[in-house]
Amino acid sequence: MSAIDLIVLGMLKQEPLSAYDMQKQVEYRNVSRWVKISTPSIYKKVIQLEEKGLVESHTKKEGKMPEKTIYSITAKGAQEFERLMLAIAEEPIHIFLDFNAVIVNLQSLPEEQQRLCLEKIRKNVMDMKGELEENIRQKEHVPTIPAAGMAVLRQQYMLIQAVEAWLESL
Repeated sequence: MSAIDLIVLGMLKQEPLSAYDMQKQVEYRNVSRWVKISTPSIYKKVIQLEEKGLVESHTKKEGKMPEKTIYSITAKGAQEFERLMLAIAEEPIHIFLDFNAVIVNLQSLPEEQQRLCLEKIRKNVMDMKGELEENIRQKEHVPTIPAAGMAVLRQQYMLIQAVEAWLESL
């Protein structure tokens, strides 16, 4: 089981949702910035979790809207959620920054190309920093935003500040 399992089970622990609604929450919460998760992975994941008996589904139709499948966590799923919480919390922390693959290979490029790569990384870091600042500004005074969600946003902001300072040292 993985972090995606934990994200999906955690959302369903809060309330029954369709895969579409889960995907919208992932987008709204910017979950894909800190966990590798995609729209297709959510749809596949709920099917896998249902096959394992961790979630169950029922079809719902509202008015003239098309039918949609709503998923809810089972008792077995709630136990698995708690097990995953403890298991993942116990694991060593890994921070994967894909651009480090560029950094370790910079010396293989001519100096001008090295500078270009670093500038592109720096631009992406600054773009992300701006997005995080805007996201924090929009959400920090909204009472319905969970404290844990704001904590993750602030964590991401602190990490991007550290990456920005590190880039300046290169």
